Amino acid sequence: MNRSIARRLAFMFAAVALFVFTLVGSGLFLVLRTQLEQHLRESLDDRTQIARIIVYHAGTPEKWKMAREKLTDMTPHDGATLYSVSSPDPSFHYSSPVTGEVMDRWSGGYARVRPGGGSESDMLTNTVVIPAYMQRPAVQLQVAAGYSANARTMRAFGFALAALSALGSLGVLLLSYSVTRIGLAPLTRLTRDASAVSPNNRSQRLNTRSLPLELNDLANSFNGALERLDGAYGRLESFNADVAHELRTPVTILIGQTEVALTRNRSVDDLRHTLQSNLEEFERMRAIINDMLFLARADQGERATGLVDTSLAAEVAHTLEFLEIPLEEAHVHAVSTGDALVRVNKSLFGRACINLLMNAIQHCAQGSIIKVSITREGDQVRVAVANPGEPIESAVLDHLFDRFYRAEVSRTNSRENHGLGLAIVKATAEMHGGKVSVTSVGGINTFAFSVAASGSGQASAAETPAVNAPADAPSGGSADVPSNAPMHPASASH
Repeated sequence: MNRSIARRLAFMFAAVALFVFTLVGSGLFLVLRTQLEQHLRESLDDRTQIARIIVYHAGTPEKWKMAREKLTDMTPHDGATLYSVSSPDPSFHYSSPVTGEVMDRWSGGYARVRPGGGSESDMLTNTVVIPAYMQRPAVQLQVAAGYSANARTMRAFGFALAALSALGSLGVLLLSYSVTRIGLAPLTRLTRDASAVSPNNRSQRLNTRSLPLELNDLANSFNGALERLDGAYGRLESFNADVAHELRTPVTILIGQTEVALTRNRSVDDLRHTLQSNLEEFERMRAIINDMLFLARADQGERATGLVDTSLAAEVAHTLEFLEIPLEEAHVHAVSTGDALVRVNKSLFGRACINLLMNAIQHCAQGSIIKVSITREGDQVRVAVANPGEPIESAVLDHLFDRFYRAEVSRTNSRENHGLGLAIVKATAEMHGGKVSVTSVGGINTFAFSVAASGSGQASAAETPAVNAPADAPSGGSADVPSNAPMHPASASH
């Protein structure tokens, strides 16, 4: 069952208010009781002092008769104050002392007595001994004052406190509900703005103007999430369109060649040529599909497994040996410098190196030198491939590692390269806890990727399913991959 935040906060404020009212009322109740007790004792002291003077000077039976009349006049009709004098001589006796259960006793002759006989209130008594004077022997004076007035005051005060606390809590409940609804108005507006976001209106964002500080961070975080979702949705749309475009070309070629072959009877050589051409298109489709599956698994956050301690210089040398024929055909030379021992997946690392090197081979002039450098930068090991070439615009640099991106849409080798090579390099770097970069300075274009030097960010084989390189990538150290094997490595390029 969903509960209103405004109601919940209102009840919480009311409960807090009731607690505070109760706490304050209890304190006031105790203070009032103490003050009334002190006032009663002071009043009892004054009356005791007056009665003591009267009794003390009544030294003869005649004067004692007058003292009795004065004590009777001092006794109120409601019996709130009582006087008694106890003496061994009956002639100097007055009334009977208050007796009963002693509830408490203090110094100075004070005692709280609960009389028997159905008395409604306790009595505070003060007993003093008055020495003998003339014919009067030593007597014991007791003055008693009732707690009934104090009890009535405390009952009235307690009832008033309870009523005021209840009314105050009810007022806080009603007011806090109204105030909370006003305070939550920005949240209601945010909810209304969020409900307006839809696939057809992806640009809609939450209005963060005049928002409270507590909601501003939430709104900014939500807007950031919308930005990321919008970007991912846009990339997905672009990816789907690019995949359809890339697969449509080979499928169209296959259909066209097959239809031509079926228009009339063909010789065996003609059919063999058609099948060979179709096979090449199938190989291209397989390469695209393998690359897409690899990138899809990388997007799911999978990390490289099968990690082994590897000399990166040895892997680069193996890659250069694998690309010996493409290097010779392009009339370029490649050199490698630096080394580092890092835990990597040899298959993935080799594929990334091939893609960068093939990218450099395709975009440098004859007689150029391609430089491969391996350097350690903090907790990362960076592998950079630099080649002389035409300067690359800064707007293009930001997209070279995107999928299906081509800086030159109508290049001659567009059928061999389907725009996923540099995206695979980026995925390989991220699966090894690294990143990619590209620079174009002084006629030298440098494409680089890094891997974690200490294996940070990489999963163990027992934690994450293995992610293998696409099927057409050579495995580092593999001896069964011919150097003249068909290549589909570099795709996105400058």
